[in-house]
Amino acid sequence: IFTQQPSYFSDLDETLPTVLQVFNNILHKCGLQCEGASAEPQKLEEKVNVTPGNMPLQELKDIVLYLCDTCTTLWAFLDVFPLACQTFQKHEFCYRLASFYELAIPELESAIKKRHYEDNSVFADLWRRISHSRKKMIEAFHILINQVCLQPILE
Repeated sequence: IFTQQPSYFSDLDETLPTVLQVFNNILHKCGLQCEGASAEPQKLEEKVNVTPGNMPLQELKDIVLYLCDTCTTLWAFLDVFPLACQTFQKHEFCYRLASFYELAIPELESAIKKRHYEDNSVFADLWRRISHSRKKMIEAFHILINQVCLQPILE
């Protein structure tokens, strides 16, 4: 599709800030902040005291599902169309993804492990989804590094 319609690359370029905003939104909902994630100052009355460990279970579930869906979609797109990696890199996507991973994943995993569940299947489902998200983030990162850094050296 991108070969037939090269203007899709500019559409992708315009869409990437929205993709990055997804990660920023997750960090914000978890009471975390990513370096360089937002140019907006935090309002004083907007003190965030919600963490993955103390948020309501439904909110934690929603965040994990949202993250899982985002990471799987991102990985699938890059896996099918690795030429998009150059556009992702223009937006410092590797840096932003690594920063997000470092801040969010340990917090979410810890919150999932420490929480007490009435139904153990909820724990199993959340753990499976956060593990899948982690795996897909790493795989997407590998595709990006391979396409942006390693392939040019090999060619």
